[in-house]
Amino acid sequence: MSTLTKVLIVLLTLASISLCAIVVTYVSSEVNYKEKHDSLLTRFQAAKQSEDNANKQFNDLKGQTDQEKLALNEKIAALQQNVSALEAKLKETEIARDDARRKEDSWEAAAKDFAKTVEVNNQLRTNAEDQLKNVNAEFIKERAQHEQTSTALREKMAIITQLEDKWKGLLEEKTELQKKLDGMLSQYGKLVAEPVAVTTVSEEARVAALAKDIDLKGSVTSVDLKNLLAEISIGEADGVKKGMRFHATRGDKFICDVVILDIEPEKAVGWLEMIQDGVELQPKVDDKVSTNL
Repeated sequence: MSTLTKVLIVLLTLASISLCAIVVTYVSSEVNYKEKHDSLLTRFQAAKQSEDNANKQFNDLKGQTDQEKLALNEKIAALQQNVSALEAKLKETEIARDDARRKEDSWEAAAKDFAKTVEVNNQLRTNAEDQLKNVNAEFIKERAQHEQTSTALREKMAIITQLEDKWKGLLEEKTELQKKLDGMLSQYGKLVAEPVAVTTVSEEARVAALAKDIDLKGSVTSVDLKNLLAEISIGEADGVKKGMRFHATRGDKFICDVVILDIEPEKAVGWLEMIQDGVELQPKVDDKVSTNL
């Protein structure tokens, strides 16, 4: 046997031994790999199951989260609308507050002006009342003097009437005597003397005296303040004459004078004079009129 054959046999033997060792190792290790594979497979399946459960829980949680998110978004949108509405109301409230402040300021200014006006009016009223008291006192004094003057005038008018009557009688006697004297002178061819003019009382004085004596009384039936005219309830049938002066009164207050311009049987129209100041003292219907105060 050659050396090469021996070497080959030795190599083949070593290769057989190595192959057996590899087979034994493979067989022994194959059981371990299978157990590991089964273990890993079991763990993988458990992990897969856990993953599926986790995915399911995740999907469920995600769905729930999405629903909650939608609900929260709706709530947020509603809250934003409420915030917008509240902001709008806040702006309106601020505008109303500013308007209220401006009105309050204007009311305070108006109240101050009104207080000043009231104070001035009170002072004016006080002054007017004082002046009215003085005027009333003077009016009462003048009225008393007027009554005294009227009484004295009536007495004098009565005396004048008596003197006029006497004068008329004397004039009649003079006329008779003049006629006799004219007759006597005419018999002897003498000229007739011209009668001497006698001064007579003016018509206005006669009317005034007549008005005082007869003491006419009536009332105002209509008033035209624009043209300063008034109508009274008595006329020519009651003895009213043109130029007569009637005194209009209301209670114990003097209103004005009415000077007669036109006369009718049952009424007369006159010119308004001495009209008093103040609306309450303006002549009006139903004021009393008389020739004597």
